[in-house]
Amino acid sequence: MNAVNLEEQDARQQLFITLYQKVFPAVAKYVAKCGGSFDEAKDVFQDALVSYYEKSRSASVQVNSSAGAYIYGTARYLWIKRFKDNSQTTPLDNVHDVAVETTLPIVQDKLLSFLETAGKRCMELLRAFYYDQLPMAKIAPMFGFSGVRSATVQKYKCIEKVRETVKQKTLTYEDFLE
Repeated sequence: MNAVNLEEQDARQQLFITLYQKVFPAVAKYVAKCGGSFDEAKDVFQDALVSYYEKSRSASVQVNSSAGAYIYGTARYLWIKRFKDNSQTTPLDNVHDVAVETTLPIVQDKLLSFLETAGKRCMELLRAFYYDQLPMAKIAPMFGFSGVRSATVQKYKCIEKVRETVKQKTLTYEDFLE
């Protein structure tokens, strides 16, 4: 091997070490918060790192964010995909073992009460967008907005109402975590 290849290999190795030290803790924390194990976090992170490396080496593809942000976002996507794939393969004969919870947990009650402070119309708008996953093109006429942009602005205002209420009550996002 010539000196240029060795230097490039050393630089790549140092980049991977740096990314692992800076980004992996956040990925591990996210995966653990979502019920995953340390080994699963390592798998997802390494897959994201490989994806980043392949994209950065490709001349036709440009990564438009920082390496850390790209890897973290990719790892989250891969974890969610893995989680959905695993949850869809639960055998139906085990369904009777799962307890059905009829009341909302305390955390969801808190969140619901803050959403209600924004008003009924805001709550319906946010539900249509986030829960029903309707596109803004369908939401706009449903709520009587003149266009998609108006509906988007109103959705933003509704979210800001909720954020302001949370700030006034001096709550943090950790108050909503179980």
